[in-house]
Amino acid sequence: KEGDSGDGEKDGLTRPAEAGSAMEQKVVNDAVAYLRSLAEKRGRNADWAELAVREAASISSEEALNLGVIDVVAENIGDLLEQIDGLSVEVNDRELILQTSGLVIERLLPDWRSELLGVITSPTIAYLLLLIGIYGLVLEGYNPGAIVPGVVGAICLLMALYALQMLPVNYAGLGLIALGIILMIAEVMAPSFGALGIGGIIAMVIGSIILIDTDVPGFEVSRALIAAIAMVGSLGLMTIIWFAIRARQRPVVSGREQLIGARGTALESFQKEGEVFVHSERWSAIAETPVQAEQEIVVTGLDGLTLIVRAAGAHLKEQKNDRV
Repeated sequence: KEGDSGDGEKDGLTRPAEAGSAMEQKVVNDAVAYLRSLAEKRGRNADWAELAVREAASISSEEALNLGVIDVVAENIGDLLEQIDGLSVEVNDRELILQTSGLVIERLLPDWRSELLGVITSPTIAYLLLLIGIYGLVLEGYNPGAIVPGVVGAICLLMALYALQMLPVNYAGLGLIALGIILMIAEVMAPSFGALGIGGIIAMVIGSIILIDTDVPGFEVSRALIAAIAMVGSLGLMTIIWFAIRARQRPVVSGREQLIGARGTALESFQKEGEVFVHSERWSAIAETPVQAEQEIVVTGLDGLTLIVRAAGAHLKEQKNDRV
């Protein structure tokens, strides 16, 4: 039944399959045979039932009433009960008389469990739960002991898997989403200047679009959500590339070059040899100028494993004396 009650209603059956192959033709013929037998048994219009299957025919409610496809046209449930009162029907080879006049209409609303299932089995919500679950477990793997990401991720992932098994899921789409996430994680672990990340974003977007395998309008993952996730992934990818480029352009500093010019603290007062604290390590040092305990020092050279240091600011005093 399509449309609201009253004039303009349409009755029709959607064709089960296009008769393009022998198997599809057999499905159509089986449906026609079943509906014709049912229509003839109930005194319906068997010819129109066949047209509804083979040609996807549809008619208005008044035409359906005139052709014997339906019994009554009702405005609402109350009107329907009034019109079918006293109607004779056959059930299990027994003839029954309907007594529907004065019946109380009781509406049963879904309980909280049904409401919850209705929410999580929405394709968009199931998709969002899937992403939260995967990323939550990934964050827990990067930060063992954080607990919260792991708990939230596990709960969301289980809810997503429950919802997806009730939906017409395209497993190729699910595989592309998983591949996309793996590629983006690989980009973070081993930066490839965007090659892995771009491939991951493309795979994830395509997988998200084809995730739900149905042509029903509106029964799909929100395109706006897919676009938003793709934008967030692209921004993250550009950030990773920017940091990778900066790391490549930064001059390599290690060994001797790393120590010369470094600042530290004298652990004792000494004029020749003593110990200093530089780069969170204790070093033996030779002083170019007298050094006091807890005084800031600057490394000016390296003699084997011994640092050559001077008191911070001592070279400034020498420059002033030279000018005088």
